[in-house]
Amino acid sequence: MNPALTTRARAPGAAAPTDLQPLLLQTAPVETQTSVLDVARLFLDPRHGGLLSLAVVDAARPIGSISRYELMRVFLMPYGRELYGRRPITALMNAQPLVLSLATPLDQAARAIATHIRSPITDDFVLVDADGCYLGTGLVLDVLRAVEGRLTDRGSELERAYARLKSSQLQLVQSEKMASLGQMVAGLVHEINTPLGYVRNNVEMTRGALGDAAQLVAAQQAVIDVLTGAAEPSADLEMHMAQIEELRPRIDTAALGDLCDLLDDTLHGVGQIGDLVSNLKDFSRLDQSGLQKADVNKLVDSALKIVQHLLRKREVAVVREAGELPQIECAPARINQVLLNLLSNAIQAIEHERGRIVVRTQVLDGRVLILVEDNGKGIAAEHLARIFDPFFTTKPVGQGTGMGLAISHQIVEQHGGMIRVASRPGVGTRFLVVLPVDGRGKRS
Repeated sequence: MNPALTTRARAPGAAAPTDLQPLLLQTAPVETQTSVLDVARLFLDPRHGGLLSLAVVDAARPIGSISRYELMRVFLMPYGRELYGRRPITALMNAQPLVLSLATPLDQAARAIATHIRSPITDDFVLVDADGCYLGTGLVLDVLRAVEGRLTDRGSELERAYARLKSSQLQLVQSEKMASLGQMVAGLVHEINTPLGYVRNNVEMTRGALGDAAQLVAAQQAVIDVLTGAAEPSADLEMHMAQIEELRPRIDTAALGDLCDLLDDTLHGVGQIGDLVSNLKDFSRLDQSGLQKADVNKLVDSALKIVQHLLRKREVAVVREAGELPQIECAPARINQVLLNLLSNAIQAIEHERGRIVVRTQVLDGRVLILVEDNGKGIAAEHLARIFDPFFTTKPVGQGTGMGLAISHQIVEQHGGMIRVASRPGVGTRFLVVLPVDGRGKRS
């Protein structure tokens, strides 16, 4: 009997490559009447060194398989070679080998192997064509390597998709932030124009007063020069004396005191403008990836300053209850975005003249709690379960993106915290934000 050959090749007549095509070993099958000893010699052939089993075929169809393990078990038995050596291989073969079609997808083949073949692995599997005719042998380890390679490729694809998702997520956060900021710019312009107006007025008044003071000083200096002999008397002396009499009532100690008050008011106005610009800058800047220590009370106050014009426009009173808090590790600009979303929503929910928003901060069990409560129109029960869903909004078209609360929820969870809501229609809404002090709290 000629030794069977084992080669990798494309199956004859195969229309197109399949997942198992590269794994096909075109191994000559064992005929049913081949003796056990002859099959043992086939396994000794170096060309079959990597095979665990050989297929037994009858009329071109596999009816079983014989493994090295089974032959070794028999030959190690007392007189095993003598008792079984001349018998046909059908006496020892496994009559239920794993048979797979060459068209079987790789993942399905892996599941079949996991179900059919036990540990330790003692058999290979048999590959057949669409008609069930024998094509060759497949190695279990080859399937496992192919699955591992595919998983590696899919893992790389997932990593790239995750990177793209994070990039898109950051862009979405920034877009929502800019959209929220854009809605408040008009009101903030008014907030800046108010102090800017009286700063301009104070500067003009100060410039006028300084002009009078300059004339008074010049007239007095001319008179002093004549009296001290530093200059000869002239016809202008009387004019200088008249200027002094005219300007002195306007430039006296009280007037200089008023001038100082004007400058103080001017500095106060410039400080207000600086605070508004600083708050806008802190809110609109790109977030850095690293966490940093921050005072939540200062973040709350900063957010309240940004929405101050909305509070005044709707005549909403703010009750601020600030507890003593430790600094927390967070991304301040992102926490500011959460606070701004909650405050803006609270203001927009108030449609009556007795508007009231309570903003309370406190620390409890290693966590910082931020409560934002309004006495607005409330949220319908059927909407409560969806308010954190992306693009969900109950506001009229053009007044909301539906992303504010979704992004706020995401930001809080990324900080290891949680955000909860309770509401009663016609009574109001309460949002509670819980943040761990160390920035790595466990969700509960």
